[in-house]
Amino acid sequence: MPNDFLFSDEEAEDEIEYESQWKVIIVDDEPEVHAVTKLALSDFVFQHKSLQFISAYSGAEAKEVMLEHPDAAIILLDVVMETDDAGLQVAEFIRNEAQNQFVRIILRTGQPGQAPERQVIVNYDINDYKSKTELTAQKLFTVTMASLRSYRDIMALEKNRKGLETIIKASADLFSNHSMESFINGIIQQLTSIINCSDEAMYVTSLVADDHGEAGELVIVSGQGDFSEFVGKPVFDVIQEDMRAAFNQAIAEKSIVYGKDFVVAFCESHCEHGALLYISDISEQLSETDRHLIELFTQNVQIAFDNVLLTQDIENTQKEIVMRLSEAVECRSKETGNHVKRVAMYCQLFAEALGLSEEEVENIVLASPLHDIGKIGIPDNILNKPAKLDELEWKIMQTHADLGYEILQGSKRPIIKAGALISRDHHERWDGAGYPDGKKGEDIHLYGRIVAIADVYDALRNKRCYKESWSADDTLDLIKSESGKHFDPKLVDVFVKNFDKFEAVLNDYPD
Repeated sequence: MPNDFLFSDEEAEDEIEYESQWKVIIVDDEPEVHAVTKLALSDFVFQHKSLQFISAYSGAEAKEVMLEHPDAAIILLDVVMETDDAGLQVAEFIRNEAQNQFVRIILRTGQPGQAPERQVIVNYDINDYKSKTELTAQKLFTVTMASLRSYRDIMALEKNRKGLETIIKASADLFSNHSMESFINGIIQQLTSIINCSDEAMYVTSLVADDHGEAGELVIVSGQGDFSEFVGKPVFDVIQEDMRAAFNQAIAEKSIVYGKDFVVAFCESHCEHGALLYISDISEQLSETDRHLIELFTQNVQIAFDNVLLTQDIENTQKEIVMRLSEAVECRSKETGNHVKRVAMYCQLFAEALGLSEEEVENIVLASPLHDIGKIGIPDNILNKPAKLDELEWKIMQTHADLGYEILQGSKRPIIKAGALISRDHHERWDGAGYPDGKKGEDIHLYGRIVAIADVYDALRNKRCYKESWSADDTLDLIKSESGKHFDPKLVDVFVKNFDKFEAVLNDYPD
């Protein structure tokens, strides 16, 4: 006969092992159908991937198998099994309950009258319908090839969608500390989807500079597929030793190295020493269009990365200026810079315990070192007087709160604005007996209330020109006794519950 029927006897050929496979689920209550299907497709290969067969012998078992293998490409599904419509129920389960819109469903039936093709095609989201009597080995090959091509294209579109979604989400907060990795990962998903290469072996590496400005270790900054778990690790600890030459060539020549099944591309950078893109397990020869897209990636992805680095550098510069200015003021009062560092860390403990947002935590941590910036206008003879200040001197000393506020007020920068509030309010008291305005209770800004207790704790626990350091127990007792008087009772409770953490900061950053 010109066409061998699916159920005819054929010789099984030796199987070739492939590193990756397309999953095909066979659902039928007749074991012979499983056997002949596997036989007919035993030498099937598409895009250098063979088939992995998974069997189920009832509708109920098929549902379980489908949940265990959501990445299956094809399900060859019998209609009549434990019930006349068991296969149709499985098809409905896959689409509606398992929410799997990707697997290609091919219905096979030996009793076409039980489920008329027109009715089934209209009412169920299936992709093909075949009678077992017409499904020859050649036709099975054809429908499998067509279904895998369809599945491949659908998954490429899905990967493309996810890549765009990742880029959009990262773009909304592109200059945050954590979004750059997401942004690059999204672009890489897009790239590998468009050029239709493996998503199991792709990652980006960055050339990290050492303290002397020289290129340091190659470190993975974004990984996909098998490499996703290696983010942060040196690249040469992950790749095969025979790939080292290709990496070194790309770096030395600042070029793209195309191998038999891989690409190593150097990404130029104006701020750093550059980066590398590595794509492996490429199953088909790259077209000129594919190569052009890779070149565009290497030319443009670092522009976004450079912009993030510049923004972070500006932010870090601002933070360093704030800290150094605060340390300079503390040096005038013969205190060490570690005082402002400790106060900032105490404030972080308070802010996190209170459940403040990440933005507020950052604001108070970065602004708290400015709490005594007004002391820049206090004369040295008052600022460093070892004896108790007289009434006039004390009035002059109190002016540092208002002076600090005047120096910082009017800024649109969140950190400086927070610093102005802290400088003004951190000497106010919960009972209204503080200065400069005699504010009471929650009229005092929360940042000021937090810094008040942090500043007093650190002052008591360390030696000053006018006093010796207090013990931990005496300090704790004093702060407890000032609950509802000097300090916000809620903050005193937080302090008491986390006292060991405050002491740990004190010990880690001594004067």
